Amino acid sequence: MSAPPTALEPVAGVGLHRDTCNVYVLRSGPEAILVDFGSGAVLDRLADFGVERVTDILVTHHHRDQVQGLARAVAAGIRIWVPPLERDLIANGSRHWQARQLENDYDLRQDRFSLLESVPVAGTVAEYRTVEIGGHAIFTLPTPGHTAGSVTYLMEVDGRLLAFSGDLVYGDGKLWSLAATQWSYSGVDGLVATHVSCAVLAAREPDVLLPSHGPVVDDPQEVLATVRARVQELVDLRLEHRWDLADMHARPWAPVTPHLLRNRASFANSYALVSESGAALLIDFGYDVTTGLVPSTKREARRALLWPLDALRRDHGVSRIEAVVVTHFHDDHVAGLDLLREVEGAEVWVPENVAPILADPSRYDLPCLWFEPIAVDRVLGFDEPVRWNEYELRLHPLPGHTLYAAAIELEVDGSRVLATGDQQTGGERPVLNYQYRNRFRIDDYVASAELYRSIRPDLIVSGHWPPQEVTDELLDGLLADGRRLAELHRELLPLEDADLGAVGFAARIEPYRSSVRAGDRLGLDVSVRNPFGREAVACVRLEVPEGWSAPEEQEIALAAHAEGIVRFELQTGAAARRARIGADLTVDRIPFGQQAEALVDVE
Repeated sequence: MSAPPTALEPVAGVGLHRDTCNVYVLRSGPEAILVDFGSGAVLDRLADFGVERVTDILVTHHHRDQVQGLARAVAAGIRIWVPPLERDLIANGSRHWQARQLENDYDLRQDRFSLLESVPVAGTVAEYRTVEIGGHAIFTLPTPGHTAGSVTYLMEVDGRLLAFSGDLVYGDGKLWSLAATQWSYSGVDGLVATHVSCAVLAAREPDVLLPSHGPVVDDPQEVLATVRARVQELVDLRLEHRWDLADMHARPWAPVTPHLLRNRASFANSYALVSESGAALLIDFGYDVTTGLVPSTKREARRALLWPLDALRRDHGVSRIEAVVVTHFHDDHVAGLDLLREVEGAEVWVPENVAPILADPSRYDLPCLWFEPIAVDRVLGFDEPVRWNEYELRLHPLPGHTLYAAAIELEVDGSRVLATGDQQTGGERPVLNYQYRNRFRIDDYVASAELYRSIRPDLIVSGHWPPQEVTDELLDGLLADGRRLAELHRELLPLEDADLGAVGFAARIEPYRSSVRAGDRLGLDVSVRNPFGREAVACVRLEVPEGWSAPEEQEIALAAHAEGIVRFELQTGAAARRARIGADLTVDRIPFGQQAEALVDVE
């Protein structure tokens, strides 16, 4: 690489400043916006291109060579816009450094190639939408690969479509860094994402690629195709079983029946029910397989993408996505709900036992919760059928994998289908997929097996496995396994002495996570279970941090194995992060100790 020039270069109708990365200058009269920023030295060269003031900076990804000078931009009053999934790595970078695991680290993403200190940002760019910034109409296209949260900016200049593609590709069919694409130990996550992102970008038919490193690309289709071919070979050399990425991108939807399609590109299966009207109703919509294979559970590793919807329109006659129905609350089934609503205008329909968790996830001590509340457009009950175009759906409670789940029954193309989420794995002998922290109960799989037998579907479609034809042998096996599972729990647990259920606790606190100001009051509900086969009095006492005040212990009389709720009003103390509250439980003078906790951020 040669030394960068000292002035701006005109390329494809915009200005280029070569710094720690390519910085592009998009002029509108005496003002300009920039794509990426590097060290910030571009501010010293603006006069070379007739620019008096920079109003905005668009960041393609969080790496330091793109953004290390942003503090200078802040000082100059320039607005900074960043990819949604990389905001925290820029605006809250200091916190990231405090929290990032360093010892015994299997997470290979280059998230330590981030700002050493946080800088404030104006906001995040709106993905899959065109927004005017600094007098330019700019479309933001998610293109993960070099990083999990990378984006490409598309805009027309002088009649040509320009793609500011970050580090997705470099020059003539190369990548700026292969190491950056290895997100996980021995994994191919970033390579898979790169392959798909190149295909998605190629489908937009840009005339020019303006990458973050290397020369401007005047033949995007050839370069993107070359990268895909080479990446496919790398993936093939690393995987025991071949994964045809081009086929997955070209045909992401596999027919279950002619009008029920399974999305192969989703980490957890999502399904499209297609109406003769051209509308589609989706069942579950989580994050994309190209961004969901990393060991991290952070937001940037849970990225929903919409590119499979293009194939629905192209290959299956779908004109619109009207609604999405979810089977349960786990992140791999709900991560894309807000994006579907914002971009496609789809309504979010949720079973009545799942809706409260989506609406207020911080209230619950459950795994796999989404990061923020998800608005629910329609709550679906279990009593009445749901009509959608020519189809009728019936929802049934489906505890087991999680207490908060539903089975969705429908008839399509002459087949009765039951969507069961993650209730059990697929295969010749399905495995009962229970997780204790999901509030599994001992007899849940007996109940679900009996539900299956009463419905007698032709097909079961699930969250992570291929569709399964239902036979009498399958139904008998599920019932036998459910009964034996319950028997084993009763054989192994001392339920006759203290029945704490399968989860092993007799109390929980809600909300589990709270945020309050120092000195404010905080209300907590403690749910208590009587573990005895007789009426008993439960006594609950809260353990609070120093400087807090809580009421004296409270008592509640409970019937045998019944549950009740005790309400506490606390006075909070000094500012603290994740202050811990404990619920100490005694039932009929038998102490069970601190059976539950809650976390409180005090500002």
